[in-house]
Amino acid sequence: MNAELGAEVASTPSPPSVLGREGFERTLFARLDVVLVDAGGTNIGSVRYAFQRLGVDAVMTNDVDQIRAASHVILPGVGAAKPGMQRLRERGLVDVIRVLKQPVLGVCLGMQLLFEHSEEDDTDCLGIIPGLVTKLSLRPGLRVPHMGWNRLCVERDDALISPLDANSRAYFVHSYAAPVSEHSIASVEHGERFSAMVRKDNFCGMQFHPERSSACGARLLQEFLRQ
Repeated sequence: MNAELGAEVASTPSPPSVLGREGFERTLFARLDVVLVDAGGTNIGSVRYAFQRLGVDAVMTNDVDQIRAASHVILPGVGAAKPGMQRLRERGLVDVIRVLKQPVLGVCLGMQLLFEHSEEDDTDCLGIIPGLVTKLSLRPGLRVPHMGWNRLCVERDDALISPLDANSRAYFVHSYAAPVSEHSIASVEHGERFSAMVRKDNFCGMQFHPERSSACGARLLQEFLRQ
């Protein structure tokens, strides 16, 4: 065996029959170049830790070249739409994110920023997914912000939601939501029906917090890494 071939064999992960599926995937995931866009928000650390549990050391960055070169891009965020978009503009990331071709995942506020506009402080967003993000309606017996566990309902077939079943529940914390549309792949109800997960081409979004959604959230993040 020549040196070049030997190096190639040594760098190839063992098949699932040797490592087990979980170990095999962790080996593959560890090779991914996953970045977290530093757009502010208090959940960045917990999102990063959720990926570490899957074997991925996601790097937090606002470096344009690093974001463009990544295998997967995560747009996290907790807070308001206006300061979130302002931070992206200040760092020259708006046009960069809009043209990314690799898998991109918006989490919570990050999902809302994928849309055209938010009622929150009358904010123009990234405009990647058509639609207006609106404030949840106050209704008797229902709290806004919406906080807690809710069942996810599949809207259409998509590889990203293949781990979901009829009992899949995720943890939500938010006051604004995106409508159900042709880009919705899962929905939820809290007094009204709205998008829980969306996809348009390589851009995906989760309104809930996958990093706080136990096994369901972990499976969905795994599926995103397989995209």
